[in-house]
Amino acid sequence: MHDACERFLGLLRASAHDGSLLRLTLGKHRGADGSLRQVIGRPVMLKAGPRLSLVWRHATRDTTKNLPPAEALALLEPLIGADFLDAHLLTRSQSAQLEVRADGSARLSLKAHAAAATGPAPAHDLPKAHPIPGDAPWLQTLGVTNAHGRPAAGMADKFHQIQKFSELMEHLLAEAFPGPGADPLRIADLGSGKGYLTFALAARPGPPLDVTGVERRPELVALCNQAARQHGLANLRFVAGDIATATPAGLDVLVALHACDTATDDALARGIAAGARLLVVAPCCQHELRRQLTAPPVLAGALRHGIFQERQAEFVTDALRAELLEWAGYRTKVFEFVSTGHTAKNLMIAAIRARPPGDAAAAGRVRDLAAFYGIRSHHLGTALGLALGG
Repeated sequence: MHDACERFLGLLRASAHDGSLLRLTLGKHRGADGSLRQVIGRPVMLKAGPRLSLVWRHATRDTTKNLPPAEALALLEPLIGADFLDAHLLTRSQSAQLEVRADGSARLSLKAHAAAATGPAPAHDLPKAHPIPGDAPWLQTLGVTNAHGRPAAGMADKFHQIQKFSELMEHLLAEAFPGPGADPLRIADLGSGKGYLTFALAARPGPPLDVTGVERRPELVALCNQAARQHGLANLRFVAGDIATATPAGLDVLVALHACDTATDDALARGIAAGARLLVVAPCCQHELRRQLTAPPVLAGALRHGIFQERQAEFVTDALRAELLEWAGYRTKVFEFVSTGHTAKNLMIAAIRARPPGDAAAAGRVRDLAAFYGIRSHHLGTALGLALGG
């Protein structure tokens, strides 16, 4: 085995043994299972003792195995540098990236950073440890939790949403940026509102992120900037602006959650124009296409009901968004953000830039879907320069 691989495995074994391991990500899969994309590992504490929780991320499903550290390492080590050509290890004191090339050569990159977390591994069947601790001071300042670190009155759903968002972003960032970078990732949250999720990004453990929230209400901009200064979050700032006119430049990540109707399309278009590798949006109030929607004959009877027409318009709007992002060169996934018990606006679209734009097959899917429903224009398609009529 190449010396770089041996050194990486030595770091992995040592961090698993001394408890400093925070996350392991294996990418660039070339094994027999064509649907497998990544393996993500992190430590957890169960009643039976410490375990490594391994998530096997496939194209359409995830499977999880919680294994004793020695058993997990025995399973993972033969895969590193063989089935997976990229491996990224994050510990409390450093990050390490192993890159294995097609010719068999390998390179190991190391980067030291400040301790990202302290204390034991999170528990699964013990009381739940949240990605963002309930006693985080900024949560109290924003009114999400009380002095005891528990959700304040009426804020339980928001608290859950913050935790779920933090968990999702950890996985998405690891997938989109598997290796340590020289500089903090640049993130813009368009339509940041009171900044709950913007703060969650800036305050997450691990290597720092450079986060900017863009919000059109100046009173919220002032409130959030004051809270960021109060809690020493030098990597977080808020600026006044509107999604429709925002002009971010040089972005790594674009976030826009619950931007109403075509504002989601404006945010996506601005993220693409700014060169963002990762786009994360949660659409809201998809009204644009309902006026254009022409029921295909087979659906005409069902779509005479307003509720079905509304839901169909939401589906078509977001399905076209997903296909347009594929055409723009992004690998796209659509999934449930949080359960409907916490919010009805629970759809999330995540897209990672994977190839040059202009895929002809994706353009064909966009136009076929639009034609099926009689859609003549779509705000995102117009912004990206793809005419639905050919």
